[in-house]
Amino acid sequence: MEQLENIDFNALMAEYWPVLVSGALKVLGALVVLVIGLRIAGWLSNLVRKQTTKRAGVDETLGAFFGSLVRWFVTAAVIIASLQVFGVQATSFVAVLGALTLAIGLSLQGALGNIASGVMIMLFRPYKNGDFVEIAGQVGTVKEINLFQTILATLDNVKIIIPNTEAIDGVIKNYSGYDTRRCDIVFGIDYDDDMDKALGIIQTLVDADERVFRDPEPFVKVTNLGDSSVDITCRLWCAATDLWDLKFAITKKVKEEFDAQGISIPYPHRTLVQKVAS
Repeated sequence: MEQLENIDFNALMAEYWPVLVSGALKVLGALVVLVIGLRIAGWLSNLVRKQTTKRAGVDETLGAFFGSLVRWFVTAAVIIASLQVFGVQATSFVAVLGALTLAIGLSLQGALGNIASGVMIMLFRPYKNGDFVEIAGQVGTVKEINLFQTILATLDNVKIIIPNTEAIDGVIKNYSGYDTRRCDIVFGIDYDDDMDKALGIIQTLVDADERVFRDPEPFVKVTNLGDSSVDITCRLWCAATDLWDLKFAITKKVKEEFDAQGISIPYPHRTLVQKVAS
């Protein structure tokens, strides 16, 4: 008690008060910078996301990615600024952060490559959800595109997951890329059949189908003399959505009409020669 009574609190307050006030002001300033900076980071992130997704052809996932990227960069800058206001030298902190970022980047270079490829896909749009494509040797309908992978559904509804690095590095065939497609069908008739009659049958059926475009003009010509048939090639232009239905319908109708008018569709024959020993 006597020791406490001997302490001059007024002198202590007079000595340490400026330090306490200075420290309190630094803490308050750091908190103000941190709160305002985080609010600015959130605002900039939302702004970038909204402005990015407003642009035609930009995927929402890409907008969210850019928004998150801006948020993290601004947040890191705000934290560094707060430390400097608080009196902490941020130079060494920045160096450590840079080294840590480099180490993480090296360890995750495969994932980062997929992210970079995902950004390229979303920017240049070689395909989109719903397109029927061939990617990395796999054929199917695009179900999802994210920053790491492209997901396809095959014709028999098998889920195929393709890393974006493989998707962007290879040849991409987008069968839904254009509104119009060419439908190629080859019919074989017997060498003894009337070629002009067969050509007329096919041309009549083609002209009667409203799905066939008149420009470019339908192509129906004899194109090959095969081993067992005279081949007639039918090339039709139509809407991409009508391609398969048109091909199946024309094939069926031609077969029915050939049967009705005596045009035969040959199939390969094999002749066996048996030698008898003398």
